[in-house]
Amino acid sequence: MKIQRCKGTRDLSTVDMRRFRFVEDKFRECCLDSGYEEVRTSTIEYLHLFTSTGTLTPSRLRGVYSFLDWDGWSGERVVLRPDGTIPIARLYIESMSDKQLARLSYVTNVFSFEQTGKEARERWQCGAELIGAGSPEADLEIVTLALDVLAKLGLKDVKLKLSHAGLIRKLLSEFRLSHDEQDKVFDRILDGDLSDLTRLNPERPDLVKTLGELLEMKGKSAGFLKNMRSLFNHDLPGLEVPFNNFIDVVDLLETIDCRYEIDITSGRGFEYYTGLIFRLFAGDREVGGGGRYDALIPLMGGPDTPALGFALYLDCLMEIVSLETATKTGSKNSSVRRKR
Repeated sequence: MKIQRCKGTRDLSTVDMRRFRFVEDKFRECCLDSGYEEVRTSTIEYLHLFTSTGTLTPSRLRGVYSFLDWDGWSGERVVLRPDGTIPIARLYIESMSDKQLARLSYVTNVFSFEQTGKEARERWQCGAELIGAGSPEADLEIVTLALDVLAKLGLKDVKLKLSHAGLIRKLLSEFRLSHDEQDKVFDRILDGDLSDLTRLNPERPDLVKTLGELLEMKGKSAGFLKNMRSLFNHDLPGLEVPFNNFIDVVDLLETIDCRYEIDITSGRGFEYYTGLIFRLFAGDREVGGGGRYDALIPLMGGPDTPALGFALYLDCLMEIVSLETATKTGSKNSSVRRKR
């Protein structure tokens, strides 16, 4: 019988590891320079960490690897972590909540079951979280840190796409949807299915129309958002607050000549996000993303603490960084170690 690795997993060859370490080292360098200290959380977490607060959608929960951790005749159901941010929030609540501000970074693997075994079931991430800061300047800090890492890796023409969970949630709340329903309905909307909304509130076809217009929002300036705010506020004045926050963030991005594209549909998978959402692309490959999640820590039993962060997809970055650069870096580091 031929011995095979598990479906959906991969081995890292010596060349792969040079790429892996290159990405990891550049990420850590940028984080340390910006004051983000490294932490590491457990691979195994209690299942209720991801279910009790509704922080993950049912579709994602169906993909977790869970099993009973037996203790005598009683057992607690545990999982291989499916997400990098929620364990960081747990760590903060347990041992760092006395800090007014925490800048944390990590390199970790996350796990999710994929039926066919053709997609990755184990993925590596480089992540950073800024906990305790609720200002647009904090949003700018996180976005620019992610962009700095990609620049250090030698990636050019990186595309930054922006969305805003506050806009999406405020509009969907007009349909009187629960948090979980909002997540499910929004995913279906992005697949082009508006039928659920017409059934949920047949007396308000105007809401469906407004939502369609919101999803079509695509622009590249704060002026564009200000014009859209004026149009939407006429029918739904409740959208003014998230619009104002979105505008404040993009105003700051423009002060540093950061190019971006406003695309509300890029907010897919916005589960625990409450404000800015951003996605990063190198060519047609999505290489990272993040956003603001001010409600997550209080939902998990912690203090009322604003927070935001991002993750860069290490597996993807390994495939697109320059092998020559990574090899030279690896050789240089080896020489330094030998000299020591």
